[in-house]
Amino acid sequence: MTLPRKKIISANWKMNITASEVAPYLTTFLEEMKQIDGVDVILIPSFTSLPKTSELLTTTQGIRLGAQNISSYDKGAFTGEISASMLRDLFVHHVLIGHSERRHLFGETNAVIHEKMKMTLRNEMKPILCVGETLEERRTGKEKQVIEQQLREGLQDLSLDQIDNTMIAYEPVWAIGTGQTATVEQAQEAHFFIRSIITELSNISTSQKMRLHYGGSVTPHNAEELLSAPDIDGALVGSASLDPHSFAKIVLKAQST
Repeated sequence: MTLPRKKIISANWKMNITASEVAPYLTTFLEEMKQIDGVDVILIPSFTSLPKTSELLTTTQGIRLGAQNISSYDKGAFTGEISASMLRDLFVHHVLIGHSERRHLFGETNAVIHEKMKMTLRNEMKPILCVGETLEERRTGKEKQVIEQQLREGLQDLSLDQIDNTMIAYEPVWAIGTGQTATVEQAQEAHFFIRSIITELSNISTSQKMRLHYGGSVTPHNAEELLSAPDIDGALVGSASLDPHSFAKIVLKAQST
């Protein structure tokens, strides 16, 4: 039996939207939304925009704050890194871990990602673990093998409670920022497969409760169709989240599905 899962829409601003641009963005977004009902929203700004976003969201219901990355170290001589305590101090609830850009541009391995998962959970924040295959891996029929390895190595040795506090984002690398989107059938197949692996790593109850994002050129035009698939519970939105009008439309699509 499939449990009802509340939709969740996350905005990954990446290296965009400065601190001075946060207030006008939120003014426009919240005005268009009026009321966020029936869907959870996560804003994931750059590190320099986190303080301002946190300040403006302290009394706003229905929106949580996320970070784009976290150090696997507690503190110390790690120039340029951001610690869990620094994120907690800004009331960050979620941390994006293993995004394809971190994996492919900055060489983060499954082992590094696993350490970041543990650091996030140990500090009572909730990770959003990103998994997904490249175009070459899909062409050669290795997508399930790649996804399974990323899941098993990212979640290994985590307790049931820790897995329970984790979300997964499936992001086919070939569809990120390219304008290409996985078909609903491809996305649903991947999400169903992810849920089956989560069942193996935990149990059926945990896997049925876990909310899974789809990420890869999500727009107001394709969001409703993607979110109507039975195993797709939300979207990790990149480019389309940079425009508050566009992002609001996606959230409203989620509220109506």
